Amino acid sequence: MTYYQKWISFYTIVRKDVLRMFRIWAQTFLPSVVTSALYFLVFGAFLGSKIGEVQGVPYVMFVVPGLVMLAVITNAYANTSFVMFSAKFFGRNIDEILVSPTPPWVLVSGYVAGGVIRGVLIGLIVLSVSLFFTHLTIHSLFVVVAFLVLTSIVFALAGLVNGVYAKSIDGINIVPTFVLTPLVYLGGVFYSADALPGIWGTITKFDPVFYVINGFRYGFLGTSDVPLLLSFGVLAAFALVFFGIAWYLIRTGLGLRQ
Repeated sequence: MTYYQKWISFYTIVRKDVLRMFRIWAQTFLPSVVTSALYFLVFGAFLGSKIGEVQGVPYVMFVVPGLVMLAVITNAYANTSFVMFSAKFFGRNIDEILVSPTPPWVLVSGYVAGGVIRGVLIGLIVLSVSLFFTHLTIHSLFVVVAFLVLTSIVFALAGLVNGVYAKSIDGINIVPTFVLTPLVYLGGVFYSADALPGIWGTITKFDPVFYVINGFRYGFLGTSDVPLLLSFGVLAAFALVFFGIAWYLIRTGLGLRQ
């Protein structure tokens, strides 16, 4: 394939996904708006006034980066996992895609780009909602954007792998429910690891989402429980691992060809 033909394949996959998510915006975007508003109301107006400050900032400002990442992670993951599952069992168009001359890396990039677009848009929407409850300061715009995009890439890739392996709709829902949600809530969304007693602070640092949230929080507040480069390194490592797995699955058709 020529570079132009590869671009057309990539663009077609992304365009179809973006049109789908905007066509059903009440399912793809609205739930995050409602959920984030409730979180900010509870942790800002109610609990925030009781807790006071964490790491020198109001509590509601402290939890904003974590709540944004919560929305980004779940939406980027859900997008690619559902799109791939639908291509396998509903439209059955995955067979046509696999027999096309499109390279596997282009297919992976196309599916992941849709998840990244949704993740980034959701992140921006949740940040906009947070402005009704607190003011935001940005310590490093580069760090904020880098973690927003890189996190969307990592979890879109993870969702793609899940979508390939899933045999039913329950296989799509089980990972967000029993894996992603505990990792996010135990990853420092609502607390600082330094505030945890004894071994619990150490255990939290084995949670990969902990590094995502702390890196993103550094972009706003300039403070983090772990070095920024370590957070970047963890995200980059997961991105490479998940891309390799996704590329292999698409190339071999493992779990895709019925």
